[in-house]
Amino acid sequence: MAAINFTVNGSARTLNVRDPEKPLLYLLRNELGLKGPKFGCGLGQCGACTVIIDGEAVRSCQMPASALAGQKITTIEGLGTVEAPHKVQAAFIEEQAAQCGYCTNGMVMASAALLAHTPSPSVTEIKDALATNLCRCGTHDRIIGAVLRASGRARG
Repeated sequence: MAAINFTVNGSARTLNVRDPEKPLLYLLRNELGLKGPKFGCGLGQCGACTVIIDGEAVRSCQMPASALAGQKITTIEGLGTVEAPHKVQAAFIEEQAAQCGYCTNGMVMASAALLAHTPSPSVTEIKDALATNLCRCGTHDRIIGAVLRASGRARG
């Protein structure tokens, strides 16, 4: 068993992990009770489990516990609150960008990471950043509108 120290949503955490290959997704959901990241495919292909690690959107189902030491992880629970949502969360609400909601975690987290690096992205840059996040409900146009709104740009 290995003790792994990392930060989640601004709080220092230490977890004793038996399996160094155990995915971060399971630690977040089962050990820390953070249910925002979803299990979708388990292969890093759908984006439902996306978190932000040191500023980058990462698939938590593919991140092994052994790689977590010293990392700064943000889940959707740490992005904003009900009272003070992150600008991407607020824009998703305003644009009604969620339908079934299963992809929402990944879309919001990938969008937040994009805007942190590219504050005023083009539609093409938004599409590129979200291309590997699957949404089966077809709210892609609303999602793009939400990211544009969060960037302060009007949809045109």
